Amino acid sequence: MTEATEGGVSRRRLVKGLGATLGATAFGAALSPLFGGPKLSAEELMQRHYKELTPEDKQKVIERLQQEAKNAYGTDVSIGDQRPRPNTKFVYAINLSLCNGNGNCVEACNRENNHDRESNQSYIRVLEMPKGTMDMEKGSTTYTGTVPAEGKFYLPVQCQQCDEPPCVDVCPVQATWKEQDGIVVVDYNWCIGCRYCMAACPYHARRFNWQKPELAVRDVNPNQGYLSNRIRPQGVVEKCHFCLHRTREGRLPACLEACPTGARVFGNILDPESNIRWVLENKRVYVLKEELGTKPSFFYFFDK
Repeated sequence: MTEATEGGVSRRRLVKGLGATLGATAFGAALSPLFGGPKLSAEELMQRHYKELTPEDKQKVIERLQQEAKNAYGTDVSIGDQRPRPNTKFVYAINLSLCNGNGNCVEACNRENNHDRESNQSYIRVLEMPKGTMDMEKGSTTYTGTVPAEGKFYLPVQCQQCDEPPCVDVCPVQATWKEQDGIVVVDYNWCIGCRYCMAACPYHARRFNWQKPELAVRDVNPNQGYLSNRIRPQGVVEKCHFCLHRTREGRLPACLEACPTGARVFGNILDPESNIRWVLENKRVYVLKEELGTKPSFFYFFDK
């Protein structure tokens, strides 16, 4: 496994070495300045990579995270470890003839994923675009007034769940990877916050958690997933995960359910009877920045 380095010493080797010579409290305090974020507990520093955890290990980690959430936000949460469904490859498509820029998807993402309320964070950006181009750089996310505007169309952009994800290739500690159902995930407890993945993503789909999320008790979504919408720590990178805590259990993404125009289509491309399969077989679909060869699992189409 590739390991990040601090002054030429691998992160895990440094952790293990200090853990063997110092007490738990002492080595937790010793390592905190190295990673530039909030003080980490000994359990967090010694936690292994998600893929190395046994079911028993995962349960202990989840119980710790649930208790930390209760201590920080004053409410009980349930964190699941939802795994990919067999014979499934999730794909998303948006009908740009129907999207009118209302922004309900953005708000739903904010609520579903326990984003910080003050910053109004979301994994979705809706670009107001001049008709006749799919060039993201010509769009604006700061549009105001009545929508839809004359001569404009609206382009929602989020993680494209690429089959050739450049963000995964550049991660020095393998904190992000693509799973069997097509979803690119992040282990927030393994991420070191270097932001290489943000620089590599051509869709600007990743977000850095600059501060501890501020959430009132009433705003916390208690139904969470380890690799999805659990409350992320400060100092890590996060992204859309196709609401895997919902979709892997047979539900739809929150952004789709919130869309009032029916512009969003989601499903399993391996299912010949699925709506998404029909769209891809019967519509002229587009992908963003096709020339880069990232092979997105996110598509766009027009009715005409």
